[in-house]
Amino acid sequence: MSDDEAPAGGSLNTKEKDMGREVRKVPADWQHPKDEHTGQYKPLYDGKRFFDRLRKWNEENVKWSSGIFPDYASEEDRKMTYSEWNGDQPKTCDYMPNWPESERTHYMMYENTSEGTPISPAFETPEELARWLADTGASAFGSSTADYESWLRVAKGGWAPSAVYTPENGLVSGVQAL
Repeated sequence: MSDDEAPAGGSLNTKEKDMGREVRKVPADWQHPKDEHTGQYKPLYDGKRFFDRLRKWNEENVKWSSGIFPDYASEEDRKMTYSEWNGDQPKTCDYMPNWPESERTHYMMYENTSEGTPISPAFETPEELARWLADTGASAFGSSTADYESWLRVAKGGWAPSAVYTPENGLVSGVQAL
């Protein structure tokens, strides 16, 4: 399934294919917004994905409105509007800004089990990011953390799943498993 495809019954603008930890490149002065009432970070999708998701949602909405449904849409599903079935059209307020690459100079680690909230400040290099994550005991999955080398692989590679199960090690964070 590509980033543009939603799982059966899932929404393009509310579901992420890859849940875990991901590096997002941000401007040096980026401050992720916080909810004015709770003070918690506002979950935001990566801004690079907005226009592709909007295009895909619009295309699928036209098909749905024309009576062309995915095979997995039930008869009951087909009585709904596309928005009722698959969620509202993507909105820019749910996404980070889509900065030009030239402005994306720093590395920030995000959890993307939700839309995405930061688990680190922004750093100039992957090495600085990995050092901070290891030294502060940042969450790699639940209460699990990871060592510097594990975080560095993710900081340089861009993404790790939430967790991985193997018979030898049981359930471990995706950061540790890479």
